[in-house]
Amino acid sequence: MNKDIIAQNISNVLTETNFFELGEKKIGKVHDSYFTDDRVILITTDRQSAFDRVLASIPFKGQVLNLVSAWWFEKTKHIVPNFIQSVPDPNVVVGQKTEVFPVEFVSRSFLTGTTSTSIWKNYEAGQREFGGITLPDGLKKNAALPKTIITPSTKFEEHDRNITVDDIINEKMMTQEQWDYVSSKAIEVFTYAQKIAKNHGLILVDTKYEFGKLPDGTILLIDEINTPDSSRYWLAGSYEDRIAQGEEPENIDKEFLRLWYADNCDPYKDKNLPKAPDELVIELSSRYIQLYEMITGEKFPLNTEPVVERIFNNLQKSGFLVQ
Repeated sequence: MNKDIIAQNISNVLTETNFFELGEKKIGKVHDSYFTDDRVILITTDRQSAFDRVLASIPFKGQVLNLVSAWWFEKTKHIVPNFIQSVPDPNVVVGQKTEVFPVEFVSRSFLTGTTSTSIWKNYEAGQREFGGITLPDGLKKNAALPKTIITPSTKFEEHDRNITVDDIINEKMMTQEQWDYVSSKAIEVFTYAQKIAKNHGLILVDTKYEFGKLPDGTILLIDEINTPDSSRYWLAGSYEDRIAQGEEPENIDKEFLRLWYADNCDPYKDKNLPKAPDELVIELSSRYIQLYEMITGEKFPLNTEPVVERIFNNLQKSGFLVQ
């Protein structure tokens, strides 16, 4: 991707949406969601968040996340049905509204992570039971697990917490039958996606899936899947050598903007944050586009029309907004 094109579009970003005709609005870190009785319209913005606040808006980020997710939903619909009904715009998906299970299904194949809920941090602290398997002592960080596991965590709570299957059943988040079905489908989708990623020179390390159910009990895969924000990808070509040398696996790093803020201010306490340098915003945009092309094996379908106007026009053409 020519960085000059990104630079020309540095202000052509989607930071917020106000399409109130679409339904009840809920604002997430990246998504603005609009709900009616039976439908959800998910608009993926260009917001880049960390430290519980928005740091910047990254050109084309929303397009990348939305289109990667739509690509994976199409690739995996033979494994499990999903909520998508249409993609009327590069930043928008329209889907069936479901009753969302309050659980995130984190699929993992490697002993890694840096946060307090990560499998590596818990292993390092002495835990050995994960997702129904017992890991041996002496494993190194970033090692492959004996098999893919699901480590569920809570959704809709202020802070994610790891949770056991027994807790999920006892707290009536799901029935045992629903858990058995969803966890098996999450592993099946993840394993299938790993094969595709490997063919494209990537290792899909871990990701999170969300599921919901329709009034008739049908369970659907929802929200987003296997995106650069919901997943960890490593470069496959150098993995073995780097692990053998005790080095971290290579990835397409997206942390440098967060680190710049940590170095240049107190992002948790300062009321006003400095503006992100243009060169860092451009670099981050370029890396999102690179990830789109590596994950899908396809050229990024660049769209430089004014983004808010384009979404409005596409929602009108699709009949979701009144002409």
